Amino acid sequence: MPTFDPVRPFRKLVYNNALANRRLLQACATLKPGEFEAPRTSFFPSIKETLNHIITVDWFYVDGLEGGTLGLKAFEVDEPFDDVSSLAEAQAKVDQRLTALCEALTPERLTSTISLHRGDRIQEERMEVLGHLFQHQTHHRGQVHAMLSGTSVAPPQLDEFIVADDARFRGSELAALGWSEETLMH
Repeated sequence: MPTFDPVRPFRKLVYNNALANRRLLQACATLKPGEFEAPRTSFFPSIKETLNHIITVDWFYVDGLEGGTLGLKAFEVDEPFDDVSSLAEAQAKVDQRLTALCEALTPERLTSTISLHRGDRIQEERMEVLGHLFQHQTHHRGQVHAMLSGTSVAPPQLDEFIVADDARFRGSELAALGWSEETLMH
């Protein structure tokens, strides 16, 4: 029996995260004019606002996980992107940073303390706060997924990434990211 690797679940989640973001943003790129910013029923009242929220929170947490001090500056502009194309490009970049961070994780690093700069205070958390970040992304991607139901674009499948049996659904996406099935399974 192989030795348990406590970091493997985080690597699998980061791959899932990047793949789901890619698939969701590709679907959003096909929205008709006006649908991206149209008012909708959700926590954030549009697809545009929700996707912008996802990326600004990513900037905040990924910077802190990397040891940076960006802090609340990540939120200085509520909606830094007005179009799906530039948002998708920026999301891919932060996803690459997060992926590199998770690929380099060790059990010791996973239990180390990071500092999240919250303006008037510094929040100390263990690197395991990654779980919170992945939950945040999943939560808000689900909202965008639901909002797509009221558009001209069918919501894409977002949960076919982690298990080996789903390999048949992700081949072209892995290739576009320069990954292989071996990447996902290590």
